[in-house]
Amino acid sequence: MKVKIHREGQNIIVVLLLILLAINIPAYLFIELKWIPITLIVISVIMFALVINFFRLPQRHFKGDSDGVVVSSVDGKVVALEEVYEAEYLHKNVIQLSVFMSVFNVHANWVPLKGRVKYVKHHAGRFLAAYLPKSSTDNERSAIVIESDKNGEDVLVRQIAGAIARRIVTYVEAGDEVDISDFIGFIKFGSRVDIYLPLDSEILVKLGDTTTGGITPIARLKPRANNETTTGNKE
Repeated sequence: MKVKIHREGQNIIVVLLLILLAINIPAYLFIELKWIPITLIVISVIMFALVINFFRLPQRHFKGDSDGVVVSSVDGKVVALEEVYEAEYLHKNVIQLSVFMSVFNVHANWVPLKGRVKYVKHHAGRFLAAYLPKSSTDNERSAIVIESDKNGEDVLVRQIAGAIARRIVTYVEAGDEVDISDFIGFIKFGSRVDIYLPLDSEILVKLGDTTTGGITPIARLKPRANNETTTGNKE
């Protein structure tokens, strides 16, 4: 099966391949102790395979009813599921659901719900290990707020860089109409995504669960009566 590579990784893979060839070819030709170049080749193949796996782009389509459903934005493991106060945009208590991606996971980020993008902002910061709680507020990150088509609720998605990650890419902009099959962005090399949900959301995963980006339902939003309003920053 043909492997599709994410556009964020194409240049990196080409450069890495050239570097590995430049190291391994002379080593094989000129080092007499053949176990040395053979070891280098094995290490290089493993490294190249890991990078290919990291940047591969699987084609995924959510097959269920997307009405009111929130899916995981990323492949990874649920590492946080708790009530918190979200201070950047929502300004209220919400459920924080965090998924950590290791270097072995695909790092494409999918849109978690159908709706309209209201807010996008990038924040400079530190590069703590992404599984640490403080990474949500201290690390380099991007916040995206999507107004749900289901009930008008705002859901905040936060892309967070990790100890190795040095680049967060966000594709969506305020005003965009988005769906679950769309890409929200990409984070390079080990990171996490936090999703902030209304308190009355039906949570469909638990701590330690493994998720697949664009596929695994993680929550279901409650419908709202026409006269109900939500609170939060309406910038």
